[in-house]
Amino acid sequence: MPDTEVRTDVVTGVPTDRRESRGAKRSPVDALPPASRRYGEIGDRSTKPRWGMAVDIERCVGCWSCAVICKSENDVPLGMWWNRILTRGDDLDRPGEGEHGHLEMEWVPLACQHCDDAPCEKVCPTGATYIDKERLVLVNQDDCIGCRYCMAACPYGVRVFNWGKPKYPVDGGTGMVGARPVGTVEKCTMCVHRIAEDQVPSCVWSCPANARVFGDLDDPDGRLVNLLRSRGATRLLEDKGTRPKVWYLQPRRRRPL
Repeated sequence: MPDTEVRTDVVTGVPTDRRESRGAKRSPVDALPPASRRYGEIGDRSTKPRWGMAVDIERCVGCWSCAVICKSENDVPLGMWWNRILTRGDDLDRPGEGEHGHLEMEWVPLACQHCDDAPCEKVCPTGATYIDKERLVLVNQDDCIGCRYCMAACPYGVRVFNWGKPKYPVDGGTGMVGARPVGTVEKCTMCVHRIAEDQVPSCVWSCPANARVFGDLDDPDGRLVNLLRSRGATRLLEDKGTRPKVWYLQPRRRRPL
C-alpha cells in the first residue's frame, strides 16, 4: 500500500505532487475571520488522534444545512451527495404517532462512517481506499479505477460514482477542494483538509442546532468521549462488525411536534 504519510496531507485525496493537476484550491480556513476560526478549533486531542463524530438525534432538525455545506465545501457536483438526511420511521418525511398520541419525527444524517474495520478498504483491488494514520477512511483518486467494488461492499450506501463531466450551479465549481476525476468513486473525507488546519469538518461548523460533535475518540477526557459515555450512544449496523467512528446520541425525552 502507498505511503499514508504523504496521503494524509492532501486536499483532494491525492498525493501532494499531483495537486496542481487536480486543480487544488485555496484553503477555506484562510478566509475565516478570527472569531470563526476560534469557533471551529478542534481543541485537545491525544498524541495519536483517532477522529470520530457524534450526531445528536435529539438536536437534529432535518434542515439539510450540513448536506448543503458539504457539497459547497467539497465541490460535490449536482446530482451527488456525500451527506444525506434520512427520516427515521416507516413514512418518508411524515411524522408518526408516538407516546400519548403526540406526533413525532426524527432525522438521521448519514455520510461515510469512517469504519475502523472498513469493508470498502478490504475489497479495493488497487489500494485506492485506505485508512490513514488518524484512522480516517480516504480515497486516492489517482489509484481508483472505478470498479465500484467499494460501493457494493459498503453497508451504508454512502459512496457515489462520477459518471460524467460534473455540473455545478455556478461556473468553476464551488468550495476550496479540487474536483475528482470522472470515472472514480468519491465520498465524505470528514473534511481532512480542515482537520489539517485544526478546524472541525464543515458540517460540524455549520450546524445551526449544534447537533454534531467532532473530536478524538482516544482522548478520554474530551467532550466527544464524555458525550458517548453519558448519552447512550449507538452506531449504525453494529451487527456488521465495521466499527464505525460516527456515533448517534439518542433522544433523552419525548418532544411532540
